[in-house]
Amino acid sequence: PKDILSIGKADIFFINGLGMETFLDKLISSAANTSLSVVDTSVGIKTISTDMSNVDSDPNPHIWLDPIRAISQVETIRDALVDLDPACSEVYTSNASAYVDNLLGLHAEIRSKLEPYEGKSFVAYHDFAPYFADRYQLKAEYLVDLPDINPSPADLLRVSNLVRDSDLKALLTEPQDGSNSFNSLARDLNINIAVFNPIETISRDFVYDETLYFDLMRDNLSNLLL
Repeated sequence: PKDILSIGKADIFFINGLGMETFLDKLISSAANTSLSVVDTSVGIKTISTDMSNVDSDPNPHIWLDPIRAISQVETIRDALVDLDPACSEVYTSNASAYVDNLLGLHAEIRSKLEPYEGKSFVAYHDFAPYFADRYQLKAEYLVDLPDINPSPADLLRVSNLVRDSDLKALLTEPQDGSNSFNSLARDLNINIAVFNPIETISRDFVYDETLYFDLMRDNLSNLLL
């Protein structure tokens, strides 16, 4: 109810898009705010299919894990705020410019540290990393398509074969992952487990400020390099 009231009073609502927030449709409808502008920050961004063998499959929504694509999202947010509130356009433009500079710095840092690993594979629990992998010329594999799917024996065999045929040192689990299959697989293969936070669900323990994304992405980089 509190969220419905907030949306009812809002002028603008930013979403990631690409099917990430279909659960919001009913919430927004319930708010009955006819003047609300919903801005899809994925518009104009080059996407990657969830199924590379099927050109008609839905695009993967995890665009924010590529800092360069995240820049496009920031610019979309900036432009929407300027259109909504032209009197503060200089503030929005200045803040966006500073944030973009930080994203460019993060990108340069990740690219520099991952450059020696170009062409290498890593395995994540679910399919959240194609944009990250594409940006830094890595190969992203995964155990399951979606985090709430239980892996099949075929999934486990596929990842086991990949690990045995390569020089993988770790499997990437997620903070919110509730499955034991990934942990058991890592033990069976005698390799480590590292955490990569796809920043889909964030604990209330985190401080929500302008550094959160950068802190989590740098943590992800460190864990990936273990």
